[in-house]
Amino acid sequence: MHTAVVRGLVLLLLAMAAVGCSSRSGQVPPVAPQESQPLSQARLLALYSEWRGVPYRLGGMNKRGIDCSAFSLLVYRDLAGLNLPRTVEDQLALGRRVSEDEIQSGDLVFFKTGWTVWHVGVSLGDRRFVHASTSQGVIISTLDNGYWQQKFRQIRRYD
Repeated sequence: MHTAVVRGLVLLLLAMAAVGCSSRSGQVPPVAPQESQPLSQARLLALYSEWRGVPYRLGGMNKRGIDCSAFSLLVYRDLAGLNLPRTVEDQLALGRRVSEDEIQSGDLVFFKTGWTVWHVGVSLGDRRFVHASTSQGVIISTLDNGYWQQKFRQIRRYD
């Protein structure tokens, strides 16, 4: 490969990594209940079993690849009948903030993973959360993991 092509590919990959799940839409639609149902751990785990290992893909919204904000949007749409915004930053702007000791199954957990990059996961209620990881696809992680402890910023509830 020519050096210019390699350099262009590297720059493209770096730009995609910098954007991560935090791309901004500019609009924050309201969370509109349709048939609101609780996001129980059992229902979340059932959905997770369908999505487990689906690779991360920036902008993706299907089983060929999904990003973190699309995964949280899908969870709320399919399990709670709520329409969340598409981006992490827009999801962060809605709902109400809750403390770590109040965390429940279904709460969204937000992390600051880069200078302008945010990440989101859906709480399973026992310090674990399901999310679309950039390195491992859709997985379950724990808030007690050193990496996530360091990056943790807040929890939001949409009720």
